Amino acid sequence: MPPAITTVPDTRALLAIAVKAVGGAEREGQVDMALAVERSIRTGEHLAVQAGTGTGKSLAYLVPALRHAVAEESTVVISTATIALQRQLVDRDLPRLAKALRKELGREPRFAILKGRRNYLCMHRLHSGAPDEPEDAALFDPFAVSKLGREVKRLHEWSSDTETGDRDELVPGVPDQAWKQVSVTARECLGVSKCPIGTDCFAEKARAEAGRADVVVTNHAMLAIDALEGYQVLPDHDVVVIDEAHDLVDRVTSVATEELGSAAITTAARRCGKLVDQAVADRLAEAGDGLGMLLEDAPAGRLESLPKALATTVAAVRDAARVCITSLGPERKEDVEGSTARKLALSLLDDIHDCAVRVLEAFDDEHDVVWVSGDFGGNRAPVLRVAPLGVGGLLRERLFGKRTTVLTSATLTLGGTFDTLARQWGLPAASGARKAEGSGKAAGTATDKEPPSDLGAVRWTGLDVGSPFEHGSSGILYVARHLPPPGRDGLPPAYLDELEGLVNAAGGRALGLFSSMRAAKAATEALRGRVDFPVLCQGDDQTGQLVKRFAEDARTCLFGTLSLWQGVDVPGPSLQLVVMDRIPFPRPDDPLASARQKAVDSRGGNGFLTVSATHAALLLAQGAGRLLRSMNDKGVVAVLDPRLATARYGGFLRASLPPFWTTYDTEVVKAALKRLDAANK
Repeated sequence: MPPAITTVPDTRALLAIAVKAVGGAEREGQVDMALAVERSIRTGEHLAVQAGTGTGKSLAYLVPALRHAVAEESTVVISTATIALQRQLVDRDLPRLAKALRKELGREPRFAILKGRRNYLCMHRLHSGAPDEPEDAALFDPFAVSKLGREVKRLHEWSSDTETGDRDELVPGVPDQAWKQVSVTARECLGVSKCPIGTDCFAEKARAEAGRADVVVTNHAMLAIDALEGYQVLPDHDVVVIDEAHDLVDRVTSVATEELGSAAITTAARRCGKLVDQAVADRLAEAGDGLGMLLEDAPAGRLESLPKALATTVAAVRDAARVCITSLGPERKEDVEGSTARKLALSLLDDIHDCAVRVLEAFDDEHDVVWVSGDFGGNRAPVLRVAPLGVGGLLRERLFGKRTTVLTSATLTLGGTFDTLARQWGLPAASGARKAEGSGKAAGTATDKEPPSDLGAVRWTGLDVGSPFEHGSSGILYVARHLPPPGRDGLPPAYLDELEGLVNAAGGRALGLFSSMRAAKAATEALRGRVDFPVLCQGDDQTGQLVKRFAEDARTCLFGTLSLWQGVDVPGPSLQLVVMDRIPFPRPDDPLASARQKAVDSRGGNGFLTVSATHAALLLAQGAGRLLRSMNDKGVVAVLDPRLATARYGGFLRASLPPFWTTYDTEVVKAALKRLDAANK
C-alpha cells in the first residue's frame, strides 16, 4: 500500500479549490464521490460509483487522480467511451484543473490524450506510395476510385499543416477507405527504430507525450487492447478510471471480435503475391474464393456447429495463410521498402490465420460464438465473425487483477443494484447499491468501517451518490399502458396517433428514440404530414449537425436510433419530451445475445433477464437520461410500449430508470406538456 500523502492538501480541500476555479457550486454527491475515489486509490479496493447527471463526476474523479499522480509520481489512465467526453476532459476540464491546482500540488500536472495507432497519420506510408486497395464495390466503379484519389490527395496536403496527425482534427473528415491509405495498425507499423521517418512519427510523439503525463485520457478500445492483446500500448499506470463504464463490456467485446471473409483474404493474397512465389499466394486466394462462395449461400445467423464443408474451407484458409507467412521469411533490415510491404502483408496474414484457428476451435471450448454476418446491405460480402461469449473473466484477470480500477457512469444500477453489471465485468455480486450519506436520496455510505463484499482476491465497493436533480418533481414517466403491444410490422397506427398527440402538446421540443432506423423513418414520414413543427431524422445530415439544429430551434423534433439514446445533451426548453417507441430488447436473432442467453439458461439461470432485459434496462436508462440535463429542466419521458407496465419484467426495467413521477394517463401528460410549452413561449 502506498504511503499516505501528507505534502499536499487533502482531496476535499483540493475539490473546493477546483469547484471555485470552474465557477461551480459544491454538491454533496460530488464530494462523496471524490472521497470514495480517493479511498479506492489509497486502499487498492476497486470502486463502482453511480453519479447521476449534474453531479459533476468528472471533477470528482479528476481531483483525486491528479493528487495521486503528482504526489506519488505515477500515472492515472482515464478511459471513456465517446470522443465527446475525451475532448471535454482534454480541452476543458484538465486544462482548468491543472492551472487551478498548480500551487497546491507544487507543480502544474501534465496530461495527454492517446488513441490507437490507426488514428494517426503515418508519414512513411503517406510517402512510400502505399497501394490503393479499394473495397470490392469500388473496383468496378471509376468514380469511386477517382473520389478515393481526391481524398488521398487532400490528406497529402493536410499532412503539411497538421501538428498532431490526429484524424479527429481533420474537418471535414474522409471515409475510412481513404484514411487506410495513409495510416497503419500496430501490427503493420515498422517500429520507430526501423522506420526511416520514425523520429517524426505522429503516433510515437503521442505515446511519448503520454509517457510524460500524470493523467492519460484514452478510450475503452485502447484499454481493452492494452489488457487483452499481450503488448503494451498505454504507459505504465497503477490506477484506471473508467468513465461511461456502462459501455465497457460492449467495447471490450468489439475489440475481441474478429472476422474472416473473402475480401480480406484476397487483399492479403495480393499483398504477399509481390513478395513470394505466385503459386503460394494463389493458393490463399483460391481458399478465400471458396470461403466466399460458401458464405454467399449460408444463411445469416449463429452457427451451433461448423458444417463440414465450411470447416474444411476455413482449415484451407488457415493452412494457406500459414504457408504464406512462412514463405515471407525473415525480415531483411537493409531493405526498408521491402520491409514495409512485408509488414503490411504479414499483419493481414496473421489476422486471417489467427481468426481461422479461433473459428475452428470455437466449437470445442465453447468460449467463443461464431456466426455468419449478413448485415452489410449488399455493399459487402458476408463474413464469418467470432466473438467471446463473455469478457468478465478477461477483465477480472487482466484489468482488476493488475491495478486499482474505478468505474463510473450515470447508469450502473440496473434493477436497483450494481450486481447486474458487476457480473458482466467479472466481479462477484455484492449486497446491492449503497447510497451516499447526506445526499437526501438514501442512507448509508461507503466508509473504512463498512466491509466491502467478500470477493477473495478481488475486492470492490459499489456507491450511488444520487443526483442533484429532483426527478420526482421535475420529470414524469408516462407509460402508454392502453396501447397494444408492439408488433413486428413497424409502428402500429395507434402508436403514431399517440406520438402525434404528445408532440403537439409539447409544441415540438421532442426527442424520439426508436428501436430501429426503419421505425424512426416511418415516424418521421408520418408526422411531417401531421404536425406543424419541423421533424428532423437521423441520416438526413451528420448527427452532430442535426443535434445542433434541434438545440437551436426549440420547436423542432429530432427522431433517430441507437446513437441518440446515449449521445444527446440538450439542456433547456428545446427538449421537454423524450419518446421511446418500444423496450429496446436485442433482436431475437442477434447471434451474440442469443448465445449468451442460452449459456445462462444452461447453467440454470434466467437468460432472458440476465441478457435481454439487462440490455434493455441499460438503454432505457440512458434514453431517459436525455431529459434532465440542467437543474432547471422539466419534462416527460414517454414509453409507448405497454409492456413496461404490464409485463412481469417491467418492475426490473422501471427500477433501472430515474425516480420520475409515474402515470398511465394520457390526458394528465398532455396537460403537463401544454403547461410547459406555454411557460416557454
